[in-house]
Amino acid sequence: MTPTLTLTEPERKIPVACDVDVCVVGGSCTGVFAAVRAARLGARVAVIEQHNCFGGMATAGNVNVWHSLNDTSGRRAIIAGLTREVLERLQRRGAAAPVGSAWTLNTEELKIELDELVMEHRVVPFLRTFYAAPATEDGLLKAVIVESKSGRRAVRARQFVDATGDGDVALDLGLPSVQPERPQPPSLGAKILGLDGLGGFDWLAAVREHGREFGLEKDWGWGLPIPGLPGVQFRADTHVFGCDPSDGDQLTRGEIEGRRQVRAILDVIRTYGPADRPVALADLAAALGARESRRLAARYRLTGEDVLYGKRFDDAIANGSYRVDIHHADGPGITFRNLDGTEEVIGERGASARRGRWRDPLPEDPTFYQVPFRCLLPGRVPNLVLAGRMLDADDTAYSAVRVMVNLNQTGEAAGVACALALDGGGHAADADPRRLRARLAEGGSLVI
Repeated sequence: MTPTLTLTEPERKIPVACDVDVCVVGGSCTGVFAAVRAARLGARVAVIEQHNCFGGMATAGNVNVWHSLNDTSGRRAIIAGLTREVLERLQRRGAAAPVGSAWTLNTEELKIELDELVMEHRVVPFLRTFYAAPATEDGLLKAVIVESKSGRRAVRARQFVDATGDGDVALDLGLPSVQPERPQPPSLGAKILGLDGLGGFDWLAAVREHGREFGLEKDWGWGLPIPGLPGVQFRADTHVFGCDPSDGDQLTRGEIEGRRQVRAILDVIRTYGPADRPVALADLAAALGARESRRLAARYRLTGEDVLYGKRFDDAIANGSYRVDIHHADGPGITFRNLDGTEEVIGERGASARRGRWRDPLPEDPTFYQVPFRCLLPGRVPNLVLAGRMLDADDTAYSAVRVMVNLNQTGEAAGVACALALDGGGHAADADPRRLRARLAEGGSLVI
């Protein structure tokens, strides 16, 4: 084995860019919602984001779907808060539209809406700014070191939210994590013009038949229209198998492979489709769409049984109804498990679903599930709260709660917990669940 070469970085003084009450590391919708909820309770807040816009996978990843805000019956609202508020703001601009029980978004408009939310609440924004390292003192996180065009600086705060997706801050603090044995593979999202205008040409069948000629494996994907952009679809038709997005080298290879796959699909259509009905690549996501990487060990691990049987929690801070959705890591296809006990398994694109049951019928099926606050508390560093997909959940539970409408709520809870800590002189991890839930409800969240 070749020894790893190392360099010694000289010691240097790091200027403090700002000193705030709450620092949110990661500016996805989850992170922005954490920042806004804390700011609405009077906290001075900063949010750090590595991309040139806020929104995470919704914007940098082009993923333009927010799933149902109702329970599985469709009659009871279970999600509101900032998710509902942003949808209403987008609707006023024709940038959000219902599709079935879910919502499609114009994610370019979402970028601007999130900018406005941040600026309206006087949150200090750091875009194109990379988190680099934590700074601790007496068991508490005191600052995070960041890098940007302005150099290496520090952001000091009293309370912190790790909304990095991969739990980068918590990992650097030495907090225990779990790496899935076979993580669900990521996809590279794209906006494609002209798929609706191919006449009777079945482009999915063509990709299934001829994909191998263009280096495509058997696979499965999905897509949705984009509000305000007639003729343009968001598509995620391939997976980058064997890629762990929390590994820098694998992520680099995955980004390149994902873009190659999108072009290969277009080349199939251009080769075998009608010459007088062209398709065009309108946009490629700026970030590979990570579905799963590491998760942090917290005070409670949400289980598949908790989700699929709708267990209620006295410290619940999020509700969801999106089904268990497992993208196969070892080949084409996806498995759906529904709260009513039914199951669907879809193989490669174009294949019929195999339907069955994962459990026998119950006298009454659950219609939603919950995420407890304890899943966001990694321990040992009491002024750090998790928000987002690194929360503690087993593989089955994770496959349901990982979607954006669920994770948005974890951000709101993290932000409120930080604000309560400031108000009470303690730490975010010590927030009284009853008080936390009451403040979430006062701020517009649906607390059940």
